[in-house]
Amino acid sequence: MPSVLVAVCQFAPTVDRAGNLARIAELTADAASHGAQVVVLPEYASYFVDPMDASLAENAETLDGEFVRALRTAASAHGVTIVAGLVETAGDRVSNTLVAVDRDGVRATYRKQHLYDAFGQTESDWIAPGAPGAVETFEIDGLRFGMMTCYDLRFPEVARTLVDAGADVLVVPAEWVRGPLKEHHWTTLLAARAIENTAFVVAADHPAPIGVGRSQIIDPQGVVLAGLASGVGIALAALDRAELERVRTVNPVLRLRRYAVVPR
Repeated sequence: MPSVLVAVCQFAPTVDRAGNLARIAELTADAASHGAQVVVLPEYASYFVDPMDASLAENAETLDGEFVRALRTAASAHGVTIVAGLVETAGDRVSNTLVAVDRDGVRATYRKQHLYDAFGQTESDWIAPGAPGAVETFEIDGLRFGMMTCYDLRFPEVARTLVDAGADVLVVPAEWVRGPLKEHHWTTLLAARAIENTAFVVAADHPAPIGVGRSQIIDPQGVVLAGLASGVGIALAALDRAELERVRTVNPVLRLRRYAVVPR
C-alpha cells in the first residue's frame, strides 16, 4: 500500500499578512522539494496578534479571499494539499477556521469548536465557536484526514467524532501558548489522541516565544515519527496505511468501544 508523506511547518504568523503568505510559500516549496504531499501549517496562519484585539476582524477574510487564493496557487505550483489556519469573516466576531486546499480549491473547512477561554485567555471575546459535532475530512491516497484546532485537543470527543467518521489521520494546527506545564500537556495530549484512536496525529504549532513549538507527527501507537524543538522549521514523515491497519488489527479499540459521543 502507498504511504503519504506529510510535512508540519512550524512558523510564527504575525500581523503582516503579506509576510505570512510569503513565509507560507517558502515553507510549502521547501516541504514539496522533499516530496511532501500534505503540508500542515499552524492555527492563525493568515494573521496573528498577541494579545488578541479588534484587528482580528479588520484582517478577517472570506473563503474566496486573498489568503485562500494564495494557498491554492502554492498548492497548484507544488502539487500538494495545504492545511492552514485562517481568520475568517463571521459577522460581529470572526471564525477561527482551518482550510484544506489543493489546486482545485477548498477541500474541507473546519471552524474551531472549543475556544481558548482558559489560563487567563478569553478567545471567545473575539471568536465565534464552530458548530458542535462538526466533522470535516478529506482523502489523500487512501488515507482520510480529519481536522481539529489547538484547544480542541483537550476534548477527546472531537478526535473521537473524526475517527468515527472514518479519519485515519488527525490534523491539529495550533497556537499552543507557553506556560507552566503547557509543553507537557501538548505532547501528552497529542500522544493520547493517537493511542486512544489508533490514528496518526499531525500537529503544527507556533514556535517560541509565544507557542511551545514541538510540532510533531505521531503514529497510531503514540510514537513520534518526526518532530521539531521550539524554533522555526519543517518535520516530515511517511504515513503508512499498512501500519495503521496492523495496529488497528492487534488493538481493535475502535470496534470495542461501548459509548457514543453526543454533542451538548
